Amino acid sequence: MGRIPEETVEAILEATNIVDLIDSYIPLKRAGSLFKCNCPFHNESTPSFTVNPAWQRYKCFGCGESGSAIRFLMNYENLTFPDAIKKLASKCGIQIQEEAYDPQADKRRRKLSTLKELNNKTARFYHQMLMTSPDAQHARDYLKKRGFSKEVAEKWLIGWAPKNSNLFLAKAREGGFKGREIVQAGLGGMKDENNPRAGLWVKFWDQLTFPIHNDVGDVVGFSARILREDDKRGKYINTNDTPLFNKSKLLFGLDKARRAMGKEKFAIICEGQIDAIVLHEEGFENTVGPLGTAFTEEHARMLKRYTDRIVLCYDGDGAGLKAADKAFAQLTSVGLPVKLMHLPAGDDPDTFIKANGSEKFRELLESSKDFFDAKLDKELPQINLSSASERAGLLKRLTELVAVMNDDLVRDATIQNLAIRLRLGSDEFRQAVSAERNKPKYPDRGRRFEKDHEKKVVIEPTLLDRSIAYLCHLSMRSSDAAEYLCEQLESLEECLPEIPGNDILKKILARRPNPESPASRQTFLMTLEEADQLALEQSFDETESLPADPVESAADTVAIMLAKYYQNKEKFLRSKLNDTTLSTEEMFATIEEVKRLQLILRDLPQRF
Repeated sequence: MGRIPEETVEAILEATNIVDLIDSYIPLKRAGSLFKCNCPFHNESTPSFTVNPAWQRYKCFGCGESGSAIRFLMNYENLTFPDAIKKLASKCGIQIQEEAYDPQADKRRRKLSTLKELNNKTARFYHQMLMTSPDAQHARDYLKKRGFSKEVAEKWLIGWAPKNSNLFLAKAREGGFKGREIVQAGLGGMKDENNPRAGLWVKFWDQLTFPIHNDVGDVVGFSARILREDDKRGKYINTNDTPLFNKSKLLFGLDKARRAMGKEKFAIICEGQIDAIVLHEEGFENTVGPLGTAFTEEHARMLKRYTDRIVLCYDGDGAGLKAADKAFAQLTSVGLPVKLMHLPAGDDPDTFIKANGSEKFRELLESSKDFFDAKLDKELPQINLSSASERAGLLKRLTELVAVMNDDLVRDATIQNLAIRLRLGSDEFRQAVSAERNKPKYPDRGRRFEKDHEKKVVIEPTLLDRSIAYLCHLSMRSSDAAEYLCEQLESLEECLPEIPGNDILKKILARRPNPESPASRQTFLMTLEEADQLALEQSFDETESLPADPVESAADTVAIMLAKYYQNKEKFLRSKLNDTTLSTEEMFATIEEVKRLQLILRDLPQRF
């Protein structure tokens, strides 16, 4: 992948309306000339995330996150800069012509493409084995027992990994895939790391396989289920982490559920692949499930892109209730309201529907309650509230869960409701929740964090003098002001190097982004170092209107800046004259310099 020319980036930003882009992910509401919503990058109950259509930028006044349409995509969808550019380009129909060939980037791109191709072909091979191999009869019997038809198996590309691993290895090599690619895709490993000739072991064998798709439908890995009772492996085994597969960032069925979530206005979360498939086939197509792992914040943020309400449908046993607690904590922390539907103890969605039918399941779904009401309905009959230890344990669990809620009104209403049901003093409960919440959660405003392997690197904004900041503002908003300041650079030559942030002003005047084009301004900002971008973003309000005469304002600011500089220097030199160690020659030179500075200060009002 080569370098994307700045002209192309500017054209893409010019063709992108940031309001429409962000509104396609998060509903925006007009607020005068701006648009607002709750920030998607931190949790808040009062909207502080502002989108400025004139500047084609967004800014959150709560956490300080800001940027262009490109940065929004990078942060919201966890994309690299080139991927964000390409996604915007495809939306607005602009062809990207890359400037130079980058062999390393091209190698990485081809590697990912190869791994996707290997996963997709493996899924089809496993599916073919399930449908045609005589050795897969027990796998077909299992699916029939679970009520899965041939059509369901084809729709979900369910497969069977043959017990004879050599069949898979031969098929992969027939397709032109090398051993290292099989290892990189998480489909196998080396038998002996020190001896490549020892061959490969294969991860999946004699298991039912469920391809795991990313949200755009590519197969990126597998979840496999054992079929024999004497098989001592885990019930479900997933692909190990690979460049394509990270189970904490993938949800089973999301590629098929996205549209239904938008239509139904909520998502159902269940615990496993079988349950998700059953619910889809029974008409509950807005269902997803994690891949045998705890529900994560990444999962919650993914769902928030597609829906604004969640119903948890976990197994009715103790493990299911604990899993529901963990999922609630992640979902409510990103601002998603959560309901909990009760399945009878010992049931999962699959067994319940088989015994009672889909209409009964729909009745349960429609009668699902607010999470805490449903939780207490299930747990209170099993708890002795007169036991101090049991009561304390329940209160501790509830306090931790309520503390995660970020909407003040909803949290307070929840506290009142729980206090009434548990016959507690609401003030005491509120204090306990407040103590739990009294922990720093967000990075300091005005700082940006980047990942450096496992560490966070804090990026501090460049120090920027207020006068320099205002001149930067005028230069990026007015061609006349920028031209005037270019003419004054010689006059400023002496003082500029001493003023913090002068390099940023020089870069603006050297590049002269088009003040009439938000895309030009945003493209220029992206060429700056992160610290310089942060300094500019914090130094002035983008909604601030230009003065009636930008050139006059620039002249006034230059005069103030120069006066301050020369006054400080003249004052320092006059104090230096009191130094008795100065030679006569040094003293006369200092006196002459003081006189020069005084003349400059006297002439400043006439020059500006």
